[in-house]
Amino acid sequence: MSPKYPSGNNAPILALKELVASLQREQNKIQNLLSSLSFALRSFNNLNQFLELTPLMVARVTDADGGALILYNADHQITLEQIYCQNSQFREQINHSFQVVVKDINSYPKKHKKNPHIFPHIDCFSTFVQNKFKEQLSPLFKVFSTPILIKNIEKGRLYIFSHDSEFLWTQTRKKLAQLVADQTAVAIANHELTVELRSKERQDRELEIASEIQLRLLPRKCPTIKGLEVAAKCETANRVGGDYYDFIPMNYDQWDESTAQIPNAPCEPWSIVIGDVMGKGVPAGLIMTMTRGMLRAEVLNRHSPARVLQHLNRVMYADLENSHRFVTLFYSEYNPQTHILRYANAAHNPPLLWREKTKKITRLDTEGMLIGLESHSKYENSSIKLQLNDTILYYTDGLTDAVNQNNQRFDEDNLHLCFDYACQHYTKAEEILNYIFREIKQFIGFGHHNNDDMTLIVVKFNPNDSIVCAY
Repeated sequence: MSPKYPSGNNAPILALKELVASLQREQNKIQNLLSSLSFALRSFNNLNQFLELTPLMVARVTDADGGALILYNADHQITLEQIYCQNSQFREQINHSFQVVVKDINSYPKKHKKNPHIFPHIDCFSTFVQNKFKEQLSPLFKVFSTPILIKNIEKGRLYIFSHDSEFLWTQTRKKLAQLVADQTAVAIANHELTVELRSKERQDRELEIASEIQLRLLPRKCPTIKGLEVAAKCETANRVGGDYYDFIPMNYDQWDESTAQIPNAPCEPWSIVIGDVMGKGVPAGLIMTMTRGMLRAEVLNRHSPARVLQHLNRVMYADLENSHRFVTLFYSEYNPQTHILRYANAAHNPPLLWREKTKKITRLDTEGMLIGLESHSKYENSSIKLQLNDTILYYTDGLTDAVNQNNQRFDEDNLHLCFDYACQHYTKAEEILNYIFREIKQFIGFGHHNNDDMTLIVVKFNPNDSIVCAY
């Protein structure tokens, strides 16, 4: 029987109005569905909550029977994230068909390894996936798929299917399907950014804690040592650095800085140490912390500087070898009674000694390998007797390796000139230290960040009678 249409002259107009009304209803339905999807995208904190809606929404806006969301994992693996089918009669069949393809694709890499002649290498994974699903699903129902692209990389596909033999994949339906896929891509990208941000926040907090611990382990202030003026400063390139310096009293086992200092402490021998762990960041900071603890324990044995380094190297060798890192270390010991500084060097930048009597600079150095390079390294002792206003500069290579905006190094020659000028124009150890740091900062340039840690210790010999020792 033929369809009935309004009769008379108004028939075409009424038919047109009915068609327009029908199109508006369809458009409103699609807009409402897409608005719901946008609302879900803004509101859901859980990605899985959003992904559960995706196959349902894409089926509704395209008038299809159902949809499925496939996401790609690493190593050519896929997951059937969500599947929806409004026809309960075909639901089990569709779910089984998708599971068969997923299992086939995920087992393919192993098959390829076992028999590459029968299962060749996958050149384009997304094309491979499409072909596999097409082979399995096309004989059963009409299928259309659209990619989920994140930063122009296909992260998965959205499949839409229908059992209706007269169902057509019009351009409008394809565009609507792509719109849902794009919303899904935004949801996944937002989730990845959130995870990355939380991870970064956690790492930042861990770095902050590590930085706090490291700052507490470095000397909070320079000690009072009879006959010496001491100034020190450490600036790390990152929040956690690998530079190390320390002042250790030889009666360290009796020392209690939190309660009361031993009255005769300034008159006891003191160890003055500077070191540098190869590398930067948390790993270098951890090794620096380990070095500090082991060295302080070694000082209690009252051995010579060379023996201290030898024992430290043996104890730390295994851990340093496993971490593929090394430590340079200059260890010195000053005796306030004799004014003698004994020292040994484990391949660290030799400290500079400025003699007021000659107005010349010499290097304090001995033979010795890096800590952690060889298990049975030997080290040498040497010593000097300090004279009035002699000044020693301990430093790490962050100073000489400092680079300016023209990619020029500060180098040792400039450090020698800078140190010589400071010793001749400033009388206090703190003033000398501040001048050298100012010169290096000026060399680097405003707004230009140094790439390595910088540590300085300035020691000036200036005997005075303000401290009376009970020898």
